[in-house]
Amino acid sequence: MGSSFSFLLASGGAVAAPPPGPGLGDLPESCVAEVLVYLDPPQICRMAMLNRAFRGASSADFVWESKLPLNYGDVIERVFEGDAVFCKDLCKRDIYSTLCRPNSFDGGTKKVWLDKSTGKTCMLVSSNGLAITGIDDRRYWSRIPTEESRFYSVAYLQQIWWFEVDGEIEFPFPPGSYSLFFRLQLGRAHKRFGRRVCNSEHIHGWDRKPVRFQLSTSDGQQATKQCYLKEPGKWIHYHAGDFVVSSSCKSMRVKFSMTQIDCTHTKGGLCVDSVLIYPAEYKERLQRF
Repeated sequence: MGSSFSFLLASGGAVAAPPPGPGLGDLPESCVAEVLVYLDPPQICRMAMLNRAFRGASSADFVWESKLPLNYGDVIERVFEGDAVFCKDLCKRDIYSTLCRPNSFDGGTKKVWLDKSTGKTCMLVSSNGLAITGIDDRRYWSRIPTEESRFYSVAYLQQIWWFEVDGEIEFPFPPGSYSLFFRLQLGRAHKRFGRRVCNSEHIHGWDRKPVRFQLSTSDGQQATKQCYLKEPGKWIHYHAGDFVVSSSCKSMRVKFSMTQIDCTHTKGGLCVDSVLIYPAEYKERLQRF
């Protein structure tokens, strides 16, 4: 029959399986890790489920260090206030995982986290971390609890002549481009019989003059935008401007504001939730105005 059938066994004519060739599981972990560096974090986690070699390679420090911000040590020191316990015995994968969770700092008025897929830095500043004109006067403003905010409360404006909200943050932002948004809602939402209902009784004045948004940075960048507040009952991210952090910048101070100070009329019925700082390349996910 020829040599091509030499793998037939004499006893019973059974066919012997050819010796198995090398598979993915035989790859050295160091080689696998060199490949994983080029994948994004979700892909690395999926590849880790293939076999033992990929699982081991997916824990390599240099794989996850390539996904962390270049200045992640400065970020950790700023957010965790130099807490040495944070880094003790933590591998780079665990550091990445911890930084992907919203971590509160500055007395709980701010949250910062890494986008799980890209490692880009995101930040929220609560209404409690903003300077709001008249906030302590209950005739104008009140703090209301809500599950629609990551901080579980928002500042609600009933009526005022001079509207001004200011904020400032100094932070070791990793190099990159960032967009800044105010998260606002016209009207006050609540639940009635399990359904979301928006109370619009105090909404007025926002259609007469636009709101001015301003942004400036410690290295001289500036942005100004104006727009009318619209669509009662919906949380909307209003884009205030963009800024760029260079690789030589150790810490960036960003000032931002939202004003409507035309005192010819009052305005009210507005919820101020937070200010969001987000990677500029993804601002289309949020930008509407």
